[in-house]
Amino acid sequence: MMKFLVLALFVAGAYGCGLPTFPPVVTRVVGGEDVRPHSWPWQISLQYNRQGEWRHTCGGTLISDQWVLTAAHCISNDKEYRVALGKHNLVETEETAVFLGAAKIIVHEKWNPLFIRNDIALIQLESPVTSSDTIMAACLPDAGSILPNNDPCYVTGWGRLYTGGPIADILQQALLPVVDHATCTKSDWWGFQVKETMVCAGGDGVMSGCNGDSGGPLNCQNSDGAWEVHGIVSFGSGIKCNMAKKPTVFTRVSAYIDWINSVSSHWVTLDTERRKTVTALICVLFNSNIKIKSIAEKSLLH
Repeated sequence: MMKFLVLALFVAGAYGCGLPTFPPVVTRVVGGEDVRPHSWPWQISLQYNRQGEWRHTCGGTLISDQWVLTAAHCISNDKEYRVALGKHNLVETEETAVFLGAAKIIVHEKWNPLFIRNDIALIQLESPVTSSDTIMAACLPDAGSILPNNDPCYVTGWGRLYTGGPIADILQQALLPVVDHATCTKSDWWGFQVKETMVCAGGDGVMSGCNGDSGGPLNCQNSDGAWEVHGIVSFGSGIKCNMAKKPTVFTRVSAYIDWINSVSSHWVTLDTERRKTVTALICVLFNSNIKIKSIAEKSLLH
C-alpha cells in the first residue's frame, strides 16, 4: 500500500522521473561548470518578493507535479515566495520558464535552526505543473537507503561561484563524491555536528555548495540510470565555501520519505475534502435558490 502511495504521489505523468530529455554532461573530473541547458529539469529557483522584484534565495527540487522539496532554513514567515521552473539562466527571459506561487509551505515540525536538525520543507505549488522536456520531477530514493563512500553525486544550483563572489546567472553543477558517515563525523571533519539524518559530499577543498545553493539537490544516479535526489543542501563551513575536510552537509532525503509521504498525502486528502465541501455547499445554495424562486412565483400567482 505504501509503495502504491509513493507511486501515486510522485510519478510525473508520461515523462516519469529522473530521466531528462537532455541528459547532463557528467564526468569524474572535479570542477564547477555551466550545465547543459535543462539537463537537471527538476531544479527550481525559490524566489522571494522584495519591493516588487523577485530575487533568487534558494534552490529546490520538483518531486511531483505539485510538490517541491527544499530546506527549512530557506523559509521565512514574513516573505512571499514563488517557484521558478524550467530555468537555465536566471537573468534572461526564457520561453521554457514557468512561475508559480506557493499554495502551502510546510516546514518540518521538528526543524531546529540552532543545531540545524530536520532541515527540510515542502512547498505545494498553487497549481499542478505539466511535465515537459524542460520541467520534470526527480526520483526519490528508497526509504533508509545509504549512499556508499565516494559515490559520484552532483550538486546543482545558482549559488555563489566562490566565497564572497556573485550569484551564478547560469545553473552550475559540480561533482561532489559522497563522504561516508564514519569519515564525516571524525573530529577533524564535522564531528558531532553531523547526524545520521544527514549526508556529506565533497570536502576536498576544491568544490562545494555555496551560498544560494541551499535547498537544492544532491543528484545521484541509480542503477537504472535515473537520477534521485539524495540530499538537500543544508550547511557548510562558515569560513569559506570550499574548505578541506568540511564537506557540504545535506539533509538525507531517504531519512524523510515517510514524512514526505505523510505531509503530501495529508494535504492532497484535505484539499480533496475541501473541494467536496465547496461543491456540496454550491449544490445546497443552488437548490435553495430554486426552492425560493418557486415559492416566490407561486406567491405572485396568488
